Amino acid sequence: MATIDKPKYKVIGTRPIRPDGIEKVTGRAQYGADIRLPGLIYGRILRSPHAHARIKSIDTSAAEKITGVMGVVTHKDLPAMAGGVVDSGEGGPVNIKELSENVLAADKVLYHGHAVAAVCATSAHIAEEALAAIKVDYELLPPVLEVRDAMRPEAPLLS
Repeated sequence: MATIDKPKYKVIGTRPIRPDGIEKVTGRAQYGADIRLPGLIYGRILRSPHAHARIKSIDTSAAEKITGVMGVVTHKDLPAMAGGVVDSGEGGPVNIKELSENVLAADKVLYHGHAVAAVCATSAHIAEEALAAIKVDYELLPPVLEVRDAMRPEAPLLS
């Protein structure tokens, strides 16, 4: 049986010295999240606590009054999209109206964690405070939690 000569590598199979090892081990290393640029703003998303609910109203007035809040956005602040299927170029055809309603929920939340509003502020703490100040009135609807339940004729429609 013939033997194969193993090539000699300079790094593979060795234990090279890591020039950043000491900084990482001691906690002095700088990562992207550690950098605070002048004028940096912080964003947070308010998400639905319900799996299926109709949005009766969203009151952002208290959040907008908090010092340091730069903006609050709901679906009403986004441009209205007409229905229709278009080729997205990636992943095939998509319904633009349904896609826009998944950015921020319009009339209904369709899953737990569906985005309802967005806030930007001068600090992460102020953004969190603003989220807590947003009041959303939900009308709970029956959720569809199993695929077989969704296939039944009497299943609630999630669109």
